[in-house]
Amino acid sequence: MPVAAILSGAAIGAGCALLVREVLRPAPALGPALRRLNQPAPPPRSDGENADRDERWGQWLVERMADVPGVRIPHKDLALTGTTPARFMLTKVALAGGGLLLPPLSTLPLLLLGVPLYLPAIVGILAAIVLWFAPDLATRDKAKRARSEFAHAMAAYLDLVALRRAGNVSAEQAMEQAAQVGEGWAFQRIRGALAQSRVDKAAHWESLARLTAELDLPVLDDLAAIMRQSADDGASVYATLRSRAKNLRTELLADQAAEANANSEKMTAPGALLAVLVMLLIAFPAVIRMLTT
Repeated sequence: MPVAAILSGAAIGAGCALLVREVLRPAPALGPALRRLNQPAPPPRSDGENADRDERWGQWLVERMADVPGVRIPHKDLALTGTTPARFMLTKVALAGGGLLLPPLSTLPLLLLGVPLYLPAIVGILAAIVLWFAPDLATRDKAKRARSEFAHAMAAYLDLVALRRAGNVSAEQAMEQAAQVGEGWAFQRIRGALAQSRVDKAAHWESLARLTAELDLPVLDDLAAIMRQSADDGASVYATLRSRAKNLRTELLADQAAEANANSEKMTAPGALLAVLVMLLIAFPAVIRMLTT
């Protein structure tokens, strides 16, 4: 019998055996499994070991550059977007450093050919300045979108609170029950503020006012003022809440329409330029023929 046939048969048999073993896996031994489950927890590490390395470096930069003129940390925008000041500052320094060093390093072979040294240095300085402000612009744009999302969630939350108040539910219970309905990050922030107010033994609208000051959310301050009036005067705020929700939706629709018009106007110039280029391409053969005849 050829050796190849023997080896092929052995390989096929081994593969079938492994397949059967994986399909019909035996039950694990109970003793070793229980010992693995009952192993003591590892000792907790110190705060220095458990801290994130990037956070430590970023915090070091924040402490060193806090008093530098022109260095501003947008704490409200960072808190809204869930970014720490340490990571924000580390990103700024890393981008600026990369922009400063990348042009000289990338043009190092050209320097050996006689290219002036000041040209890569100037490009590196300009790139460092642009990249230094890039995280600020990105954070501001992200915070703007987050505030818009929060405003949309607040329009629904106002209606939910109004419905709870219409059912003769107290002001604080209405706010808590309405916050339990939504699942987005805006409702999670509201639930967190309400839970903190229970811990602090404070009124819910006071926690919402603190959240407004922390994240710069004017739409949340309106709800806090309305519910504070309801608790102080005992007035029915159903119509007020529904009216504020309606006005908020109208404002959001107006902002979206204005943004759409602005985007349409931005596309006018590229469209006109494209049309001119197409006309030039169409007329180019005829013009060349007229000039050559």
